[in-house]
Amino acid sequence: MNLRYSMHDARARFSEVIRHVRGGKTVTVSCRGEPVAEIRPVLRKSVTIEERLDELERRGALVRSGKSWKPPASVAERPGALERFLADRNE
Repeated sequence: MNLRYSMHDARARFSEVIRHVRGGKTVTVSCRGEPVAEIRPVLRKSVTIEERLDELERRGALVRSGKSWKPPASVAERPGALERFLADRNE
């Protein structure tokens, strides 16, 4: 859910705005009805893909399909990937 505050209200209710942001919401600040800024939570560096998807689903920005999801295997993890890459490059 995206909340909207005028500049005057955002300044007067700054603690409330920050409380919303800490709760995972994005706050839009407007000047004369036009959006001029967004205040959003800072992403943690150690967030996994699953944690991020859970957060987006909780905020209503994402609806999961119900199918199980598995991240694709990295090509670098397969044995011989570098040799295959170099061989293809030299052809």
